[in-house]
Amino acid sequence: MRGTSVCLLLLLLLLLGATEGFPNYSLEFCNFNSTDPNDIEYTMSYVYHNVEFVKFSSKWDKYVGLTEFGIEQAAKWNNDSRILNRRRLQKYVFCEPNVKLFYNNFLSKSVEPSAVLNTSPSGGSEQVLVCSVYGFFPKDVTVTWTNHQQPVTTGVSTTELLPDSGWTYQLHSHLEFSPSPGDQISCVIEHISLKEPIVLDYEGALSDGDRNKVAVGASGLVLGLVLSLAGFIYYRHKSRGLVLVPNH
Repeated sequence: MRGTSVCLLLLLLLLLGATEGFPNYSLEFCNFNSTDPNDIEYTMSYVYHNVEFVKFSSKWDKYVGLTEFGIEQAAKWNNDSRILNRRRLQKYVFCEPNVKLFYNNFLSKSVEPSAVLNTSPSGGSEQVLVCSVYGFFPKDVTVTWTNHQQPVTTGVSTTELLPDSGWTYQLHSHLEFSPSPGDQISCVIEHISLKEPIVLDYEGALSDGDRNKVAVGASGLVLGLVLSLAGFIYYRHKSRGLVLVPNH
């Protein structure tokens, strides 16, 4: 996956006990962004009373203490080759097969997004467009704005990634701008599931053909008004030259 980092929880609450009423437990994770073993990190954290006090990472290849007690415990475990080797093996025993399984069943799949472009009330002379993208997986998506196919960055804001149904996601991007004659504004959506980007054109922006039609219509309206006014003036002028003769 491009730029995707997923954390796979292999074992939660490995041991849950109570010491003087305080819970203690450990967490094991596989952090990865590909199936390449070099991109996989195995970690194990030990927690006491909601405080992480010691942690092992396959990248460090050792335990690291995070509290005074944790430092003492890490030194003890790092000097025990049996404990250290057992922890090192977890990357190969747990992480690598589960990461491949996760990729094959989830991350290798993709769902195409659907998108709509709407206007939103702004309460002023500014226009606000909302480009909403729904139902896509994986979560990496790019939403940009263009005007005459040139990038627009001013007035752009985007929501955080939001969950949608069925493990999919949704995202909403807003563009606030001052409408100008000749605008050709579009929302462009790029996603790994798409062969080509989705391009949504703002229908409120007139195309060249539409502007020509409007110009012709406006010219015809002006011409009609001029002819009507000229006819009215001619009628008034002729009316003043008439002399009414009374009938006897």
